[in-house]
Amino acid sequence: MGMEFTELSAERSVASIPVEGNRQPAGLLHGGAYVVLAESLGSMAANIHAGAGRYAVGIELSASHTRSATSGRVTGTCTAIHLGGTLTTHEVVLTDDEGRRCSTVRITNIIRDAR
Repeated sequence: MGMEFTELSAERSVASIPVEGNRQPAGLLHGGAYVVLAESLGSMAANIHAGAGRYAVGIELSASHTRSATSGRVTGTCTAIHLGGTLTTHEVVLTDDEGRRCSTVRITNIIRDAR
């Protein structure tokens, strides 16, 4: 997918992917690529929050695609909405090279103790 991370913390994470190589047949960035980027950001941020001896797994994800990217890169900015002891919720805003919002994703992860 060509994912590149530039920032990674529980509160805020940023990564991008190229449109090239991630297109659907009509030449647009595949909707699933937006979701892969968003889920990667949200899950990694949740696992950082979980800390040593714990892990986070996704239990809910909602995506709304509002614009199509056809070239360049798409950047996801993940911001914590809730960082609790058992649940985290993050919003991921995905934008094109011009800063236009293409998709908005919300992801909730549950935190478990490692076995």
